[in-house]
Amino acid sequence: MKEYRLAVLPGDGVGPEVMMEGLRVLHAVEELHGGLRFRRQAFDWNCDHYRKHGRMMPEDGLSVLRDFDAIQLGAIGAPDVPDPVSIWELILPIRRGFDQYINYRPIKLLRGIESPLRDRGPEELDFVVIRENTEGEYSDSGGRLHRGTSHELAVQNSVFTRHGTERVIRYAFEWARTTGKTHVTAATKSNGINHTMPFWDEIFREVAQEHPGIETWKVHMDALAACFVTRPQVFEVVVASNLFGDILTDLGAAIVGGLGLAPSGNLNPDGRYPSMFEPIHGSAPDIAGKGIANPIAQIWSVSLMLEHLGHREEAGLILEAVEEVLVEGTVRTPDLGGSASTREMGEAIRRQILKRGSKEEST
Repeated sequence: MKEYRLAVLPGDGVGPEVMMEGLRVLHAVEELHGGLRFRRQAFDWNCDHYRKHGRMMPEDGLSVLRDFDAIQLGAIGAPDVPDPVSIWELILPIRRGFDQYINYRPIKLLRGIESPLRDRGPEELDFVVIRENTEGEYSDSGGRLHRGTSHELAVQNSVFTRHGTERVIRYAFEWARTTGKTHVTAATKSNGINHTMPFWDEIFREVAQEHPGIETWKVHMDALAACFVTRPQVFEVVVASNLFGDILTDLGAAIVGGLGLAPSGNLNPDGRYPSMFEPIHGSAPDIAGKGIANPIAQIWSVSLMLEHLGHREEAGLILEAVEEVLVEGTVRTPDLGGSASTREMGEAIRRQILKRGSKEEST
């Protein structure tokens, strides 16, 4: 039996609601494959923890998580807790402390979903964005002076190292090579940002020369955003800095049906530390507790986790089950034009997994 230790951080708002469905789907996979088990341990590190203790997680939080094989994160954030607190005291310390330098986000139109883009089908909307995840524009470098005066100023520095830039670009090319893709696009803005972006471009060219069988395209960020809408079919792999990747993947989620359908993986490819998987949507406090949040992004993040751990068949089974439910169309949450609850959507996917698994066993 293959057994993993899984840390579960349900988070805030709709986080616990969608996390429950993700874990129920994972349990269905375990039922089908008796040799696969996840020993789960939940941690109440969230904004409520901050209100009680003045910090988002205990001082030894990273030491506690270090020995787990993977982390499932729900959603973090609350209206009365500033974002710089909730993000910079929980999510970013985990990403950086565990060197999760790859943020992997599939931009894929699932069967059964209609894109807001006219006449675009699943075969034309299927690519991945590889985002640098530990430095770049989200570096903790800068400060503020003369607060509250007419001379107040704020400085935010971007930090691009050769090590960090080279490894994310090389990962994008290697991912393309191993998955049979032939095209890598780099997001840049070297016509307006005159130090970090030319540096990024230079390293992109260097790494591209090591992969002569892969075509490349270097596109300015603003033009690239437009192409996501007008020419999404040309993309296979997009590699971007921390900020650019963050913006592009929200746009990517929009063109494939919304944030409720968008998962992500914060990967430590070396396997020295656990990787973390989460939906990219926020905690949605306006609908928290109503039981109507779409759990597909969280469920898909379970699929990404299984794929990262080497269980591609089980990962594929989850995504196929999600698509079957969407194609059938009777169970849809309000964001998809239906009236189903979070639990009903999760249960429909769980049942489809068990149904498909039983069929495969019978054949």
